[in-house]
Amino acid sequence: MPRHGVFPPVLFALKACTGRIVSEVTVDEFPPLSIEKSLLDGQTRVKVNDLVAGYSPGSQKRKSFHSWVKGSINDVHLPVESYHLYDPFGQRIKHVTRFDYDRISTVVELCILAGVDLPGYPSRRRTEPIRMSRKKVIDRGGFVEEPKPCQSRDSYPLIELDTFEDHVMRFSPPAAFDVSKIAQETLDVYEKVRWGARKLMRKYSVKACGYCSEVHVGPWGHNAKLCDAFKHQWRDGKHGWQDATVDDVVPPNYVWHVQDPKGPPLIGLLKQFYGKAPGIVEMCMHAGAEVPDKYKPMMMLNIVVFGL
Repeated sequence: MPRHGVFPPVLFALKACTGRIVSEVTVDEFPPLSIEKSLLDGQTRVKVNDLVAGYSPGSQKRKSFHSWVKGSINDVHLPVESYHLYDPFGQRIKHVTRFDYDRISTVVELCILAGVDLPGYPSRRRTEPIRMSRKKVIDRGGFVEEPKPCQSRDSYPLIELDTFEDHVMRFSPPAAFDVSKIAQETLDVYEKVRWGARKLMRKYSVKACGYCSEVHVGPWGHNAKLCDAFKHQWRDGKHGWQDATVDDVVPPNYVWHVQDPKGPPLIGLLKQFYGKAPGIVEMCMHAGAEVPDKYKPMMMLNIVVFGL
């Protein structure tokens, strides 16, 4: 378990480093990030691929070809949010009360549960253990009234992590001689975040829906009926909660590995010979970072693909 107040700065560093890399890959010397506007299928390419795999609404009109637009930091590092609870063992979130709770990054919520104090996001700290019999709570240490959430927007420290607004634009493109260094730092921070989240999840319970991408930090999931996965009408929109994995908390958005960014685009008939890697790993590799050994087999670096 990380020390008090150590883990969130790592997440800040991941957003900062990734933002600088994304701003840099728009320069001609480095491959830009392209994203299919109907799918979560990012691709770091100068010339985007010609793989026929766009099975989104309206794909028949495009003959299953992707429709590429400029990507952003949220296409490289997928944001995963969950409800913030003052007491995870308290009252469960109901569908009618879901708007009474803030949604923050799942990694940050996991760190708050582990002991990190952030202004605006209070959490109950217990000094005595909770008595449970199987999944039933016998004694939770009494009822404590939750503090009212602060309405001031400036008091929330997580505004700096907001990637849906123009906060990421504050990062100016770095100098060309610093790109490889920033890429290596970004990749190291990404691995450190996944390593820390995996260790915290061994001690604190995290649940994930087996049908959709919803994640909840706590001993059991919430009761908000927000699941829109296949046949959700049969479940009345309820989630199917199960134990989460690190890929649910820090999901890797896999993209096709491109050996030569300025070469010909990828061909659909040869896709079985192309490898894949997380978007951050692929982007940092093109920027000059050293690829960890565990990603090399899935990237199929030992296969030489000849054009048709």
